[in-house]
Amino acid sequence: MSEILLLNGPNLGILGRREPEIYGSETLADIQRAVTEEVAGRGWTVVSKQHDCEGEMVRTVQDHYDAVGAVVNPGALMIAGWSLRDALANYPRPWIEVHLSNLWAREGFRHQSILGSLASGVIFGLGADGYRLAARALVGMDGR
Repeated sequence: MSEILLLNGPNLGILGRREPEIYGSETLADIQRAVTEEVAGRGWTVVSKQHDCEGEMVRTVQDHYDAVGAVVNPGALMIAGWSLRDALANYPRPWIEVHLSNLWAREGFRHQSILGSLASGVIFGLGADGYRLAARALVGMDGR
């Protein structure tokens, strides 16, 4: 059975409790269920990982080269996560960068991602629905 990697970065392990006015009330478990539902018809499973440490995220990317793709919310590592960028540059499958909040409506330092140019697509500002849309996009990319 094929799997997709659902990878979340720093501070995303406390979703549902972390500034719900910005990040929403859904938890990572809620998001994992939604992504699982989205890819189930394709026969895919979801491997969900969350790390507050960049090095652990790098290892997770490297350990999942055989996945059919990935949905990645790097959190603030989008700004200066250079080792994560290097790992994703070498990732052999399509991957989508996702952010819960509308980055353009926030502080200026959040307006640029060092990862986005490497991604197959970028989704931000749609809350937890962005993850579902990213998973749907990966299903559409299968075999390309």
